[in-house]
Amino acid sequence: MIHDNVVYFDFATMEQFIVEVLTKSGVPLNDARICADVLITADKLGIDSHGLNRLKPIYYDRIKGGVLNPITKFEVVRESPTTAVVDGHDGMGHVISKRSMQMAIDKAKRYGMGMVAVRNSSHFGIAGYYALMAAKENMIGISGTNARPSIAPTFSVENMLGTNPLTFALPTDEDFPFLLDCATSVSQRGKIEVYAREGKTVPDGWVIDRDGNSLNNPDEILKDLIAEKAAMTPLGGVGEETSGYKGYGYATVVEILSSALQTGSYMKMLMGTDNGKKIPYSVGHFFIAIDINAFVEHEEFKHTTGNILRELRASEKMPGQNRIFTAGEKEYMVWLERKDKGVPLNHALQQEMKMLADELDLKGYDFGV
Repeated sequence: MIHDNVVYFDFATMEQFIVEVLTKSGVPLNDARICADVLITADKLGIDSHGLNRLKPIYYDRIKGGVLNPITKFEVVRESPTTAVVDGHDGMGHVISKRSMQMAIDKAKRYGMGMVAVRNSSHFGIAGYYALMAAKENMIGISGTNARPSIAPTFSVENMLGTNPLTFALPTDEDFPFLLDCATSVSQRGKIEVYAREGKTVPDGWVIDRDGNSLNNPDEILKDLIAEKAAMTPLGGVGEETSGYKGYGYATVVEILSSALQTGSYMKMLMGTDNGKKIPYSVGHFFIAIDINAFVEHEEFKHTTGNILRELRASEKMPGQNRIFTAGEKEYMVWLERKDKGVPLNHALQQEMKMLADELDLKGYDFGV
């Protein structure tokens, strides 16, 4: 289906395409299905920066380049009744993370709370996927990850911290959960990649050069971030006047929880290079599950949470605005719009998918380019 200069492909077809690309790359079938589910979930929720957009550059290319292990070795190196430390041995981040959050959920079911810290993992897609796993079990889900350096600390111009999302999912009595899934930077690398594909200009204040000036060309920004000539700004922006120190502080919290608990890699150790040679990124994650029933009946919690969200949306609107949203609502609205239309692929992404199909000799896919 063609609409708004993009072509829509049904979710089942594109999910199967992801599975075939990954299995052809050496990922076991069941693991490939987990990865595909995480990626397609991002597209279903409108988080296009972390869906099909990432299939080639973040997973296929890294497997092909030898810096991402297609076969995941999941090793529990330390464990207590409520906690665990996992070593992912640079395997598929989606697989490592789903198993880790499930461990946290299982521990929470028995003891009220569970937390799993992960080292030596890889890019795991949207952090919200794992927090939502807990919300679906009537639990509070929290997830976070560090990443290759992108953010400059307040008053710095050097990329030191990753975009480091801190994500929460809470069940409600509405048709959708409360889901706050966002980076601790003003924007994130995936969104800039989307801007590059769409030929859009990056807004002022998102990325700065070594002189502290805003950069706007997404293609140049992506190169300069790797070359450490540019850095993203933390939530709140440059300096302290608009509270950039708050985003900087939260990004640091995520960095610590993604490394110090599990003796994992951090900051410049996550650049993906060593003396010019590409190496695994070896990122870290953390997953927390909290059983609501250990505090209050989950239906009561969900009703109170729903009331809070409904009252927020019913508050007095700013002149010129006709709607107030709460976290997770827009993602649900995107799903309602896309469930019958499918995944939107712009021309650049269609070309990329066709290239993968041709290179891997995958039959039965027509990307229209």
